[in-house]
Order: sequence, then C-alpha cells, then structure tokens
Amino acid sequence: MNSENLAKYIEATGGISKPWLLVQLRLQKLQERRSQLSSQAYLQELAEIQQDLMNLGEWWIGIEAEVFGTDRG
Repeated sequence: MNSENLAKYIEATGGISKPWLLVQLRLQKLQERRSQLSSQAYLQELAEIQQDLMNLGEWWIGIEAEVFGTDRG
C-alpha cells in the first residue's frame, strides 16, 4: 500500500486519532523517498520516527479492546 492509499485508509477509518497508524504513514512516506535521500538523512529520519514511536509508551494499557479491537481478558 502506498502512502496515498494508507492516508485515505487512515482518514476513512477514523485512524487520525491512532498514533501508531500515523507512524506507519510516516514510515511509508520515508520508504517512498528513500532513493532521494542520503544514507545519513534516511537514518536520521528513521531514528526520529523510531523515537516518536517509543515516546508513545504504553498509553494503551487498560483500553486494549477499545484501541485495538481485541479482548485481552
């Protein structure tokens, strides 16, 4: 799925409030631009995305079913 289709999916499913989907979109956009970036620039952007993902932490604990649509009981 390219970034345009992923963005449409995120919008259509109300995923704009789901930060992990936005991280996926950023990763897809980075992948699509990979050939235009130096190795250093690519790794820097990848590190920034990874840090943002890590900063999400475990915000979902206690609301797994609501967030992920699963029952972790």
